[in-house]
Amino acid sequence: MQHKPNARKTFIVDTSVLLYDMSSIHSFPGNDVVIPLIVLDELDRFKDKPGLLGESARYVNRYLDSLRKIGSLHDGIAIQNDQTIRVDIDTHHVPDGLDEVTGDNKIIGAAFDLKKKSNQPVVMVTKDINFRIKCDSLGVCAEDYYKDRIVHDKSKIYMGQIEIEIDDPALIDAFYDSEKIDTDTLETKMFENQFVTVKCGNQSMIAVNRKGKLHSITNNLGKTVGVSPRNKEQKFAIDLLTRDEIKLVSMTGLAGSGKTYLTLMAALSGIHEKKYDRIVITRSLQAVGKEIGFLPGDIDDKMSPWLSPILDNFRQAFKDVTYFEVMRQKGQIEVSPLAFIRGRTFNNTFLIVDEAQNSTIHELKTIITRVGENSKIVLLGDTDQIDTPYLDSLSNGLTIVVEKFKEYEIAGHITLLKGERSELATLASQVIL
Repeated sequence: MQHKPNARKTFIVDTSVLLYDMSSIHSFPGNDVVIPLIVLDELDRFKDKPGLLGESARYVNRYLDSLRKIGSLHDGIAIQNDQTIRVDIDTHHVPDGLDEVTGDNKIIGAAFDLKKKSNQPVVMVTKDINFRIKCDSLGVCAEDYYKDRIVHDKSKIYMGQIEIEIDDPALIDAFYDSEKIDTDTLETKMFENQFVTVKCGNQSMIAVNRKGKLHSITNNLGKTVGVSPRNKEQKFAIDLLTRDEIKLVSMTGLAGSGKTYLTLMAALSGIHEKKYDRIVITRSLQAVGKEIGFLPGDIDDKMSPWLSPILDNFRQAFKDVTYFEVMRQKGQIEVSPLAFIRGRTFNNTFLIVDEAQNSTIHELKTIITRVGENSKIVLLGDTDQIDTPYLDSLSNGLTIVVEKFKEYEIAGHITLLKGERSELATLASQVIL
């Protein structure tokens, strides 16, 4: 459906959007927002949940309650941004072929009826892909919630490095002579802490941009934990992980590329050098079917299924997990679900967020704003392997953080391109598509 530019529209907002971003309820300036009554019923079931879901449900409920002082939610209330908010309590016909009991189908019925009655475009806004497909099949315009999305083309996602071909080998010679040259000599715009591979015939160099200068890259992990990079991207990663001035590191790449291993080794190096007091590992838990509260045991028992990748990396480095258990008993390693991070402050901490691609930008904001003095946070993930409903390679929190922080000196990003797990694993990733 094509909308006229600047034409006022009616947006029907789904529960998934309100839970994803609590501020979405007042993020449609100059338009009319309709919230079906069934959405409020669904929100009510989330209000006691821990973490961002419960917080979002409570916020929307309280905000709507505050609007009741202004007018009637049934008739619609105008707010400051020339937007109106209305709760739709009418009983709508669920289109034939859809289950009349399902909440989603009742919302689709509301959209279908409003489209027939309204004299302005009606748009369903939902994070649910199947929901959008159903709407489209019924002729109802449906869109994702795009407020947070920065990149709209997967090929444009920031990789943290570039390759440049030059004609003059003297530039490469000058770099090896001084190990520092002006970035402007490449005549290419570069972001802070971006890596570059420069080639000229058979000559080449790798460097990192810091404050307008190209600097050489060193392996600071070899001194303490004896880790050597297996490819240039791993070398770039080690540079980011061990530079104290970089407080936020994001690292993406396919499984087996070394993201978790290199990060753990950098964290252990920081503990050995007394840069940090502890390592905190967290992740968003995406259990299939049941939430963490249904799993037996204490928090350590509940987290154990998700600790396996961490333990595997300790086994690789130290042949067993004794060192991990000793550090954990001393309080030098802590494992905590992402939902339980709110309200905490992490000082003198190397903070690792594993599987960050399964988090929304609002969840990652919650944890990044917990980082205190003398701490570093590393976000790890594979944006092609997302287990969270309503997120994709462009809308997940990790991709958004990468794009938002790429211009800042305090942050750095690298995408690991090669699998290093084994020859078989690498071959399988190439031939089994």
